[in-house]
Amino acid sequence: MNDAGDSVSISDLLDERRHLLNVAHGMLGSRYEAEDVIAETYRRWYELSNAARARITTPRAWLEEVVGSICRQARPNAPDSMSTAMDIEGRTEPEHAEPADRALHSLRAMHSRPTTPQQRDAVVLTVRQACATEDAPLLASLLAPDATAFYDGGGKVRAPTGPVHGNLEVARSLVTLVAPHPHITLHTHSVNGHTGIVVRYDHQVAAVISLDIAGHQAVQVWATLNPDKLRSWNLSRNGGGSDQGN
Repeated sequence: MNDAGDSVSISDLLDERRHLLNVAHGMLGSRYEAEDVIAETYRRWYELSNAARARITTPRAWLEEVVGSICRQARPNAPDSMSTAMDIEGRTEPEHAEPADRALHSLRAMHSRPTTPQQRDAVVLTVRQACATEDAPLLASLLAPDATAFYDGGGKVRAPTGPVHGNLEVARSLVTLVAPHPHITLHTHSVNGHTGIVVRYDHQVAAVISLDIAGHQAVQVWATLNPDKLRSWNLSRNGGGSDQGN
């Protein structure tokens, strides 16, 4: 299923999660308990059908209402979530892990159209440039017509819940994800032994993007947004490092 329409910028995702944590913390007085509430809140979001999510015109308000409901169940005398938000404003992992057939398609494409390290790096650098400048047509030209993108939010952020198919839709979802923001920077860095893209919000690694490349185009895109999986990047001395940035 194509969930490109579910795409949200990284800056908005981080702001939303921070806001919800602050609301829960303000109601419960415990950061540890607040983390559990946020995990349960996003679990309920992902339990909704695609159609049900599409009918929610303001997801952040829906999520805040759920946070308040969970907190009040845990602490009946907890302050109201809306008043708390004014003072402090500042499912399990989605089931789209690598499908065997698409992984096989990617491997076959890469074997039939081998790419040198220099060619691969050139593609990744241009993808980073296209994302940083919001050049969707350029980005689409760097993706195979049948390219697929997978977004792993781990149920911890509001990422697309299924694969995004087709170069135009993948380009649109990526441009939305890394929309320009004063605190967002994109860098190239080694990811699983190949050049990939590391997205930072200030000094925090907010996403890691790797690409399967065949010839001069990416056939698959893998974006890790799950904060648990990014913890090691943020614990490293240089926050993931960078070779080049925007």
